[in-house]
Amino acid sequence: MTRSTQAMPEAARKIPVTILTGFLGAGKTTLLNHILTTFHGRRIAVIENEFGEVGVDGDLVLESTEEIYEMVNGCVCCVAAVREDLVRVLHELTQRPDPVEHILIETSGLADPYPVAQTFFIQDPISERVSLDGIITLVDARHIGTHLDEMVLDGSDNQAASQITCADRIVVNKIDLADEQELRLLEQRLRALNASAPIVHSCHAQVDLDQILGIGAYSATAPLEPLLEHAGYEHEHHHDPEVAAVCVDARAEFDADALLSWIGELLERQGDCLYRIKGIVAVDGDPRRHVLQCVHRMVDWKVSRPWGDDARRSKLVFIGRGLDSVALRTGLLECLR
Repeated sequence: MTRSTQAMPEAARKIPVTILTGFLGAGKTTLLNHILTTFHGRRIAVIENEFGEVGVDGDLVLESTEEIYEMVNGCVCCVAAVREDLVRVLHELTQRPDPVEHILIETSGLADPYPVAQTFFIQDPISERVSLDGIITLVDARHIGTHLDEMVLDGSDNQAASQITCADRIVVNKIDLADEQELRLLEQRLRALNASAPIVHSCHAQVDLDQILGIGAYSATAPLEPLLEHAGYEHEHHHDPEVAAVCVDARAEFDADALLSWIGELLERQGDCLYRIKGIVAVDGDPRRHVLQCVHRMVDWKVSRPWGDDARRSKLVFIGRGLDSVALRTGLLECLR
């Protein structure tokens, strides 16, 4: 397990990084063109990754004043050499005399975005210059259901499902191709995979950029309550017998050391199938909120703003395969003060 602990908000100099993911045909390139051709006052650099030896996506991006960095010969998510290339490009972008103000990483449609996100949890000099702003997942309103039904796409997992479970925002694109009933059923299915990410609808990937850029999903000062309000703490959501989101609402205070120790042991045992943990934690004797973010075995624990007049109330969401909700709740109870 890798843990990072911060007592202060991230430095303002850090460049926010947005990971843009989504299955093949979801509309990532269309959204990218929308971002690059819309006036938003940000200097953006784009890192693209393609599956295969010949780069094509870069040629599909419309001309713009932004910089496009293209990486081929593998998937940025699962090939170590290419991940090293990603870190190298990030270093180059941050060392420039006129650094960019935002970085977009577009993953291949066949990619699992979790390892990309983990790059920003590892203690590396690059972490002092960039910070993960959020993971945006596009889904095709007409075809995503078919992809989710294909339970094994790479021999071990379903990338379409993984892209949804890790999202901090889900953009349901091509809504003009689905009727209201289809959209309602689709949203229920998305909620089964990701109980907390806000869902945005779009046509031709025309999205309010404030919904996807600068969202601060991993910031210590980010107000996570609006995200967690989607989770429905009274029950678990099931997509199939294995994929589930377990939501916990504890009106009590935790022993921080005990909680982090338990989280560490849990991730050591189930890190491969426990995709994401996120939440707000009330810590005994501390007047401040604590923000917990986990991506597989990577843990980020930050101190946030004071509780003030708000009720001290811990809310956590666990997303993964084969989760035992009783065992999770029992383990959390043992960490209460």
